[in-house]
Amino acid sequence: MEKPLADLRENYGQKELLEENCPNDPILFFDQWLNEALETIEIDANAMTIVTVNAAGQPSARTVLLKAVTDGQFLFFTHYTGRKGIEISENNKVAILFWWKELERQVRIEGTAERISRERSEAYFHTRPKGSQIGAVASPQSQVITREALLDNFRKYEELFKTAEQVPLPENWGGYAVTPTLIEFWQGRPNRLHDRIQYTRNADHSWKIERLAP
Repeated sequence: MEKPLADLRENYGQKELLEENCPNDPILFFDQWLNEALETIEIDANAMTIVTVNAAGQPSARTVLLKAVTDGQFLFFTHYTGRKGIEISENNKVAILFWWKELERQVRIEGTAERISRERSEAYFHTRPKGSQIGAVASPQSQVITREALLDNFRKYEELFKTAEQVPLPENWGGYAVTPTLIEFWQGRPNRLHDRIQYTRNADHSWKIERLAP
């Protein structure tokens, strides 16, 4: 390693995060930050790390794409029979992290995940490129497989659906909606005195707003 990891650091200072500039609704605040990210970051500004926990308490994390924020929920799509789908069925408490380095910002979310309706999943599925639809059918997500077998699966379904108007939605694929119980907004600041504003959902569905020490 050419440079010791301990020597790597950034002194952030683009912006600040003050309580008087934070709306009462964290979803509105998130929309503001997401729009800024979409305007600033060329690729995958909607990428998020989602953490699930299995029945034994073992967490696992991976990056997926946020596909909508509607009715106060965060939507993403995946295989129900992959690792994250199985773990959500065992324990539907999840955590989400957005990291926007270009803006020196991150958003941390805790909440619960539930499947959305098949009709909503199907509507989104058929907006995807046909190759992506076939890939969802061909991939036994999270199962051990050779690259050759995966490509053979893809070619098989590519031939099967070559003349089809649309690829049928697989039974094991669809969307999840994450309902947040906690949302934290983090803005990098000089000298590691970062701004952290946390929203916690109250029993009446209002939000408590607090500043956290960095």
